[in-house]
Amino acid sequence: MWQQLKQEILAGSMKALARSISLVENEYNGYEEMLQSLPASSVKITGITGPPGAGKSTLVDAMIGHWINEGKKVAVLCVDPSSPFNLGAVLGDRIRMSDWYTNPNVYIRSLATRGSMGGLHPKIIEITDLLKFFQFDHIIVETVGVGQSEIEIAGLADVTVVVMVPEAGDEVQTMKAGLMEIADVFVVNKADRPDADLFVNNLRQMLAPAFSKHYNEVPVVKTIASQKEGIIELMNIITHQLQKSHITDNNFWLLAERAFYLIEQKRMKGIDKTALKKEIEDLFIKGEFNLYKFIANK
Repeated sequence: MWQQLKQEILAGSMKALARSISLVENEYNGYEEMLQSLPASSVKITGITGPPGAGKSTLVDAMIGHWINEGKKVAVLCVDPSSPFNLGAVLGDRIRMSDWYTNPNVYIRSLATRGSMGGLHPKIIEITDLLKFFQFDHIIVETVGVGQSEIEIAGLADVTVVVMVPEAGDEVQTMKAGLMEIADVFVVNKADRPDADLFVNNLRQMLAPAFSKHYNEVPVVKTIASQKEGIIELMNIITHQLQKSHITDNNFWLLAERAFYLIEQKRMKGIDKTALKKEIEDLFIKGEFNLYKFIANK
């Protein structure tokens, strides 16, 4: 089955790609061997992060349009917070990108974090590797900036774009140093709003001390994504950054985290929580339960 899906993906079947991603998400039998057979790829990933309401989806919509007009194939993964009840994507409708769903050169998929400890989907690396295998020209990963996700997206992406709005003026004063360090480009979206220029100036002043730590000066771009203003300037910067992007320590830390997680999952296979509870219950009733002895005997 996997061999057939790989052949269909190579032939350009979006349906086979979508099915493969679903099977990998659900750890269908044989998915690990299939992933091990994927060749190395040089396709670049652009990460888009920022707080809710910053206009990231509208910005991504404009980015897709720019690359499609250049004759490129684009894949977009929208990583959304999960519902605490069913682990499904809360923001999965993606209405702002609806124009692209029927375009043969665009693939868009919403992914829930599924309760992942970080901010990204637990199978994000595997899914992006499948997209690379499809040989898209560009892959965009969009995630809500809610803490750990910014650091994770920096490890996954070749270029990380942090999107903010002028109203975030007070937030800049308390912005984490980590966010300053992971951004390759800052976008101030909705720049037609009051105090946009003041916000940009404050942001640049905040960034100045970080220049010595960062491998180059971090560009700050003003956009009005809903009107496609500033998009060409932004895309020129992203293209330039992608051409000179290089592997950083963050990439290896993310891969180390993923390797640790996968090794942990593999070694924990066969351990049933329900069975553990029953054993603990029996020992507890007998007055013989000691947590540390119990673990030592496993």
